[in-house]
Amino acid sequence: MAEDVSYTPEEVAKILKISRFTVYELIKRGELTGYRVGRKVRVEASDLEIYKSKTKGNQPAVTATDRRAEALFCTSEGLIVCGQDAILDALTRHMEKKMPNLHFLRNYCGSLDGLGALYRGTANAVTAHLWDSDSGEYNIPYVRRMLPGHKTVIINLVYRMSGFYVAKGNPKNIRDWLDLTKSGVRFVNRERGSGTRVLIDEKLRVLGIDSRQIDSYDREETSHLAVASCVARSEADVGVGTEKIALQVKDIDFIPMQKERYDLVIRKEDMDKPQFRSLLDVLRSTTFRNEIAGMSGYDISRTGEIIAEV
Repeated sequence: MAEDVSYTPEEVAKILKISRFTVYELIKRGELTGYRVGRKVRVEASDLEIYKSKTKGNQPAVTATDRRAEALFCTSEGLIVCGQDAILDALTRHMEKKMPNLHFLRNYCGSLDGLGALYRGTANAVTAHLWDSDSGEYNIPYVRRMLPGHKTVIINLVYRMSGFYVAKGNPKNIRDWLDLTKSGVRFVNRERGSGTRVLIDEKLRVLGIDSRQIDSYDREETSHLAVASCVARSEADVGVGTEKIALQVKDIDFIPMQKERYDLVIRKEDMDKPQFRSLLDVLRSTTFRNEIAGMSGYDISRTGEIIAEV
């Protein structure tokens, strides 16, 4: 029976065309359910199907219970961070060591949803990589528009490269945004609200490209990893994501297109609270910076620097 089938992390990695280390990260973050048999980790076939379904955008809606849980953590003793990048896992570990009694909660949502959560008070530290085509600036214009009446501090986490995921050898010869409109090129998009989706839509607007010219533009995935995996499985010819994920997924190449600034946004009124002072200390620490530098795909030249107060 299918429900009795289970896989090793190595087998899951082959199915999803990602590295086994990424599989372990997914299990650790709770995105993929795994269990232990002695010292071995196994994943049920049904849980793998649930994960695949979620990455195709079929995630259940946030419930009232979820919102109450978030509100519980938005206290002087809690910290809710919105964002998806792996550096937040490292940040979580460092914060838990520095403040073991701190209630730390991750919300794996996109940039626009994160800023919305900060405005509503259901998060108190959110990440963003939102490119504004009018100014060429990242994040600041969006923070000004989406948090009216709220003073905020924008702190740099890293710079990272965004670009195209294509099959090995780039058989469709995809080099620029206009190439997405080529006949026979199947696209896989990111979900609305993510920073990558904003970048894609803004680039098309500036270049005067009608999204209806792009095959499968309405197909959405909810993470860089899901997009890259889709291309690796030959279910699409091109998608957009970060270089870091391209290093983890087999059978794809990466075409760099734009260096983006990935920032942390918090309310200015929170800056003097112990957990936020500790957060800034961690970001500026040599230990944390060395760990991120060792992960490849990140520019830490301004990590921990206050970019703006808006």
